[in-house]
Amino acid sequence: MTQQELGKAKDEDLKGSLAAIRRAAQKARTQAVRTGTAIIVARNQQWVRITAEELRNEGVR
Repeated sequence: MTQQELGKAKDEDLKGSLAAIRRAAQKARTQAVRTGTAIIVARNQQWVRITAEELRNEGVR
């Protein structure tokens, strides 16, 4: 579903799902910085490994 379609959803949980996914992603980044571990994300349909140092350079605390 697109962001616009989610906004029009009748189910309140579905409407809030994108925000929940974004919060979870931010918490994962923060946890990776705290523990000094990398995370794996999808960017441009490719899996990319991002180190804790790279996250710190992006401003993640």
